[in-house]
Amino acid sequence: MSKFIKIIIDKGKNDFRNIQYIPQVIALYERFSKYLNDDYFLQGEKSSIEVVLSLVERTTPYFWAVICKKSGKLAGFVFLDNWVGAKSQVHSAEVTTCFNPMYWGNYTKICAKKFIKYSFKKYKLKKLKAHVFSQNFKVKALLKRSGFKKEAVLKAETLKNGQLQDIEVFSIIRRL
Repeated sequence: MSKFIKIIIDKGKNDFRNIQYIPQVIALYERFSKYLNDDYFLQGEKSSIEVVLSLVERTTPYFWAVICKKSGKLAGFVFLDNWVGAKSQVHSAEVTTCFNPMYWGNYTKICAKKFIKYSFKKYKLKKLKAHVFSQNFKVKALLKRSGFKKEAVLKAETLKNGQLQDIEVFSIIRRL
């Protein structure tokens, strides 16, 4: 169905893996950045290339290209960020996803369930969170279908296009 392939950019260790997917990630990012970013996101970056490279480098080794096994094409990308806890005992992380519309629906639901299970098992997370702009109905529906529950609405949490923007917080807690 799908493969999750880590993209690594670690300049300090001269470690660059699976970067052949970067051009496709950039194209997908450009198409949907208005749903992913607020006015403060990586403000110093100028181009989509710089933004994506900076994002992958900052979240390495927790950035994955999602590849459709059937077509071999990039279906989307997912990354974990904003970790809470200690290195020896991680508590939670925030997940962000972006998928090509041709994979929306059942495919993204299956991918989400697979990624949630993987994240809980691999990283021993107790909780996964997602912060979503209120108007992003597709992602909110996907989160709900994947077992996430709405926790809160953060009123006027950020600026988007110069306007105050609410953020909805969703989470899923690992069953112990």
